[in-house]
Amino acid sequence: MIELSNIAYSYGGGELLSDVSLKIAPGSFHFLTGPSGSGKTTFLKLCYGALVPTAGHVELFGRDVREMSRDDHAITRRQIGVVHQDCQFLDHLPVRENVALPLTVSGRESLENVANLKELLSWVGLGSRASALPPELSGGERQRAALARAVIMSPDVVLADEPTGNVDWEMSQRLLQLLIELNKMGKTILIATHDMNLIRAAKGHVQARVLRISNRKLQLAGADL
Repeated sequence: MIELSNIAYSYGGGELLSDVSLKIAPGSFHFLTGPSGSGKTTFLKLCYGALVPTAGHVELFGRDVREMSRDDHAITRRQIGVVHQDCQFLDHLPVRENVALPLTVSGRESLENVANLKELLSWVGLGSRASALPPELSGGERQRAALARAVIMSPDVVLADEPTGNVDWEMSQRLLQLLIELNKMGKTILIATHDMNLIRAAKGHVQARVLRISNRKLQLAGADL
């Protein structure tokens, strides 16, 4: 599904990641930890083809990112949903249209997908906020809208970059539960987080591997959950 083989990535003249290898299997659940600035966001970008490694190989669904055309990348991105750390929205559009943007851009708007959009907003707890503008949303509502937008195309993989970084503990738990539910539906989940309490909270609810970036390397951080 996603395979990194002996990759390295250099940024600003210095090496950020070195000799990193990982296979992300279908239906698996991973947490990615590490200090601020260790390369978690860069790692995620390598996992969905937004960055090309300085050395080594990244394969997405059996294709080397270096050999993929622009159209190949566009098709692959439909299979990988990303929840970005900064949650950017178009402030002049209501929540429902922001969440539906991937459908609009890909030309996949249909009556069926409109019905799915309503169900999806209800699932993330935003059914009553569909007409609200992004500036009117709380931090937790913005994160849930970002998650809904990431899964609107029914991707096989969901990558989340610090999805609970700007919300309180109760909302963190709610977001985690949504991601666990996606995993139980067969989705592959990778969450980058510095919050060890969030990882502990997942124990008993999902079988997950905990990965850690340290000294430019990727390590298995203790036992699996």
